[in-house]
Amino acid sequence: MTYRDVASKSVLIWAGTAVGSRMPVAMAPLALVFLVRERPGGYTLGAALAAAYVIGEIVGAPVLGMRLDPARGRRHLALGLAVGTVGFAGLGVVPGAPSVVLGVFAFVAGFAPGAVTGGLRTLLTSLVPERAVAQALSAESMLMSGVWAVSPVAVAGLALGLAPRAPLLLAGALMASSVAGLWLLPARWEQEGETGRAGLRVLIRAWPVYVTGAASLTLLGLAELTLPALLEQRGIGVGWTGPMLAGMAVAAGLGAFLYGLRAWPGRLRTRSVVLMGGMSAFVALAALIPGAAGIAVALALAGTLQSGALITRNLSLREAVPPGAMAAGYSVMYAAAGAGYAATGSLAGGLLQVVSPSTAILAGVALGLLLTALGWWGERRRDGSGADRSNGVAGPRAEGAPVAGRGDAERRL
Repeated sequence: MTYRDVASKSVLIWAGTAVGSRMPVAMAPLALVFLVRERPGGYTLGAALAAAYVIGEIVGAPVLGMRLDPARGRRHLALGLAVGTVGFAGLGVVPGAPSVVLGVFAFVAGFAPGAVTGGLRTLLTSLVPERAVAQALSAESMLMSGVWAVSPVAVAGLALGLAPRAPLLLAGALMASSVAGLWLLPARWEQEGETGRAGLRVLIRAWPVYVTGAASLTLLGLAELTLPALLEQRGIGVGWTGPMLAGMAVAAGLGAFLYGLRAWPGRLRTRSVVLMGGMSAFVALAALIPGAAGIAVALALAGTLQSGALITRNLSLREAVPPGAMAAGYSVMYAAAGAGYAATGSLAGGLLQVVSPSTAILAGVALGLLLTALGWWGERRRDGSGADRSNGVAGPRAEGAPVAGRGDAERRL
């Protein structure tokens, strides 16, 4: 169980394809703000376009994810990415179009590739031995941490140094390149025990995993969105927001690497609670510490634990749904996380009107802990019910039970 099991030509091609499909997602919200900021009321319009994009993602992930057929996975993903490319290219080609037209392009750019994250993650786990699934998910998390660290810098540099439309044109080009990358990968990700398209009942049974996954994004999102106000409250330059968030992203990549290095004791749901509890503690410390260095360290430690928590959630989802429904399950969890992050923005905006930024963050910590407890209770209750997979309903399997005739990789984390 080492990262050597993940090192292969197919995984390298997958990584390039994943970067091409995910970099536009990371770039989109800020790129949309830069696109229209020089218009009258530009920042308000930019926020509305970013909201349209995120809503498209939240709707597209479960709707398209549930229709994703493993037997024709590449075709479905390529079509979604191609339409998403049109959405991004449209925004870059006609930046002066009426706001309604830009809103439609933004929604399409978010909606059409909605199932890609789940499909590519399922494809990745099919490219590696079962024993290396945890390492593959850790590698994915490291890669995405790098993408999210680089994207804001790329957007700002292109928009200010070249043209406001440049980031969106680059996003369209990157998404188009990912379509080409798909044709170098397997056309399907069939696994033993494949059940075809996922039914709603199968996916609903995994709700505790979605809740805990959303909790981690909600908690970290509240910290990110209130960080400028918190720094201002502490008398620290708001310009430190970018370096602190970049440091948190780098720390998340390091945390993902460390998670995949060794075996970790305990059940997955227990590990998740421990990681979420530690993350909550560090975010709370960031809200209470007065100095810039202390805040930066606390956020970095929170990011380190968050990556482990998300990997644990992805592994838990593999226990909660049958193999043929994994792409749909990942897509629904992606939508749940997106909904949690979107709700965080509204919560942060409302709280900052009536309380101090530090108090708003502490309120978010309390909410995150509540959602974590709810998810843990749901998983414990589901595991106790002993539902049978043979009926087409996802039920628990003992951590360490064989998976499709092989040893369970999650047992050796």
